[in-house]
Amino acid sequence: MQRRAREGHLPLRGAGAMSASSTTETDDQRDRRQHRFIRRVTLATACGEGLDGYDLGIISVVLLSISRDLDISPVWAGLIGASSLIGIFVGAPLFGRVTDRFGRRRPFLVNIVCFVALGVSQAFAQNVEQLFVIRLLLGMAIGAEYAIGSPLLAELAPAERRGRLSAWLIASWYIGFLVSVLAGYLMLDALEIGWRWIMASCAVPAVATLILRAGMPESPRWLMSRGRRGEARAVTLDHLGDQAHFDREIAHEPRAGGSVRDLLSRAYRPRTLVVCAFWACNVAPYFAIVTFAPRVFGSLGLDQQAATIATNAMAVVGAVSGVVLMDRIGRRAMLIGPFWLCAAALAVVGVWPAAPVALIMACFVAFGFFNAFAGTLTGPYPSELFPTELRTTAVGIAAAASRIGAALGTFLLPIGLDTVGIGPSMLVAAAFCVAGAVISQLWAPETAGRPLVETSGSGRSQRPGAAEEAAV
Repeated sequence: MQRRAREGHLPLRGAGAMSASSTTETDDQRDRRQHRFIRRVTLATACGEGLDGYDLGIISVVLLSISRDLDISPVWAGLIGASSLIGIFVGAPLFGRVTDRFGRRRPFLVNIVCFVALGVSQAFAQNVEQLFVIRLLLGMAIGAEYAIGSPLLAELAPAERRGRLSAWLIASWYIGFLVSVLAGYLMLDALEIGWRWIMASCAVPAVATLILRAGMPESPRWLMSRGRRGEARAVTLDHLGDQAHFDREIAHEPRAGGSVRDLLSRAYRPRTLVVCAFWACNVAPYFAIVTFAPRVFGSLGLDQQAATIATNAMAVVGAVSGVVLMDRIGRRAMLIGPFWLCAAALAVVGVWPAAPVALIMACFVAFGFFNAFAGTLTGPYPSELFPTELRTTAVGIAAAASRIGAALGTFLLPIGLDTVGIGPSMLVAAAFCVAGAVISQLWAPETAGRPLVETSGSGRSQRPGAAEEAAV
């Protein structure tokens, strides 16, 4: 019986089957049930992204304290700053592939368990080598979050709300980053808490996130891609709507038939290039600047804490603005224009580092705003461009590619400040933005408001055997 249900011949017993046969639930009640579930999924994924921002932001507050306490060299300072980014490079594609193979639900939960344990472990690091290893592993957990969270939300959200809901994930990342800066300075200066426990503080909100994720169902799109139609229908009826919703949103999800090699095929290669390049060009200058914000802003004669808080506060405003405007102006417009504006702002600092303080501050505030405005697309956009059987793998590879640039920039920036100085360093950051603008202009497709099967399926008809599968 259960085997036939999984193959779609019979409805599964339980809440889903009851929902299917129930005639007492009104349309309003069903809509409220769906909205409650979508809000919970959005909050559970957004908190994960916020934790990632918190952990990656807190290092910028305590890195100088770590350097003094452990007496580390500039090279080790760069490695500690880049350690989580290196971990993301490994963890995102690894756990992305695992999630495509074995489902979204368990990795979504286990990832946060690891985050809690590793976050607390930072307080007990005895030397720089131990701290580097712990933060490397923590970065792998963050990479898993990037690969799993936004694809899962994209697969559950209705098409007309997918972009806005997924964009909240990245807005939450910037909020978490800002909170980490504010909380870090409060604990460091006002409360005089040591850097070890400041870094371990990320475990507290991680426990709340773990509670939110308990009992989360499997993605019905992933179940459909594995031929488990009955289970997919049960999850949809339990959480997402009625039979009409299943027929409209889920039932047309094709059976999995692709492989990782398809990401480099003629059909998907341009998309793989776009998501890797635009994400890398967006985050590389941001991570390099904010990780070493005290040194960067101090070199320019700015108040270090005020400049760091102002830049990150405008990043939050930019991210929230991106959430509001994403589905109105489309994906391409959100990429191309902000990249050019960020390049211009950093170029001014690079060419004229002795400019008046007000102008320098305005440039960094503008950079923070427009970088985050475009950065909200790193939530929904990669998930929209690939089919379900490759979605978390593709997002994981894109996240890994972005961290190559981010880790390299974070590692090289303190060395660059000590050698060539602040001006040339900012010009290199501006060059990343120019590259992102050009690549987006040439190859970024528009996906706003279109069904997920449609936005991710343009290459399916070109895959060998697709026509035969469609005929069957």
